[in-house]
Amino acid sequence: MKHISIGGLQVSRIGLGAMSMSGYYNVGMGSDAESIRTIHRALDLGVTHFDTAEIYGPYINEELVGRAIKGRRDQIVLATKFGLFSHAGGGPGVLDSSPANIRAAVDGSLKRLGTDHIDLYYQHRVDPKTPIEDTIGTLVDLIAAGKVRYIGLSEAGPATIRRAHAVHPVAALQTEYSLWTRDPEAELLPLLRELGIGFVPYSPLGHGFLTGEIRSPEQLSDDDWRKTNPRFSGENFRRNLRIVDEVKAVAAEVNATPAQIALAWLLAQGDDIAPIPGTKRVARVEENIAADQLHLSAEQIERLNNLAPAVGERHDAGNMAVIDR
Repeated sequence: MKHISIGGLQVSRIGLGAMSMSGYYNVGMGSDAESIRTIHRALDLGVTHFDTAEIYGPYINEELVGRAIKGRRDQIVLATKFGLFSHAGGGPGVLDSSPANIRAAVDGSLKRLGTDHIDLYYQHRVDPKTPIEDTIGTLVDLIAAGKVRYIGLSEAGPATIRRAHAVHPVAALQTEYSLWTRDPEAELLPLLRELGIGFVPYSPLGHGFLTGEIRSPEQLSDDDWRKTNPRFSGENFRRNLRIVDEVKAVAAEVNATPAQIALAWLLAQGDDIAPIPGTKRVARVEENIAADQLHLSAEQIERLNNLAPAVGERHDAGNMAVIDR
C-alpha cells in the first residue's frame, strides 16, 4: 500500500470508513464480529487510515473501532469527528461546535476509542452559531493538551477553510467526491492545493452505486438511508445507471471491478487525495484495496472524466441544508 501526506500527516493512500458498520446501509445486516474482522484485514493489507465519528450510532461506531484496534493502536492514523451531537441537551443531529461541546466530545471519543489521542479530529459540519475561529482555537488547546494531533474540516466551504487555516493549519478536508460527485473540482481542490491541505473524499463509490451491484431501488431495504437520497429515487436512479454502465465497460477492459475503477480514477486525480471507502465486509475491503495497484490509461481516465453528471442532489434537503457553501 502506497502512503501519502495529507497536510503533513502520513496515511495509506486508501483508508477505511467505518460508518456502514453501525447501520445506515441495509440496517441489520452484518455483525460486529465481521466488522472487526474487516478492520483487522484492512490493517493486514497495509491500511493505516481509519475514520469514524461520535454521531455514528451515535457512539457505537467509535466503541466498535476501539475494540477492533485494541493492541494495534500504534499501527494506525485514527480519525473521528465532533459537532453533529450537542452535549448540552440538544442531542444527535444538532450542530454544536462551541468550545464546551468540543471538550465534552473529545473526552467521550477518547474513552470510547480506548486511546489517549486522536490523530485527526474533524469538525463534522460547520456550526453557523460558533465562529470558526473559536472552534479552531479550542482545537489548538486540545493539541497543546496532547489529546489531538491534527485538525480537519468536513463539508466546509472555501471561505470557512481560509478562516480556519489562518488560525491553525488544517491538515485535511473531508467532502464527498467521486465519479458522480465532481463538485470539489471547481473551487475546493484548487484551494486545498494552494493552502497545502489534504483531501479525504468520503463516499468515493457513490454510496455503493458505483459498484454496479444496485440496479433497482427495490434492492435497498426500507430502513436503508439511501432510500431518502434523490439520486437513488425514481427516474433519477434509472438515468444514473448510465454512469455505472460506462464504469463497467472500463472495468471489463482491465479485468477489474467497477468499484476498483471508481477508486483508481479518484487516486489518479492527485497525490494529495486519500479516499476512505466504507465497508463492513472482508471481501469488499480486499477488493477496494486492490485498486491501489490498478493503472488506468490516459484514454480511460479521459472517458471517465467525461461521464455525464449524476442526476439529483447528493443528499436530501435536510442534509444539504447543513453543508457549508
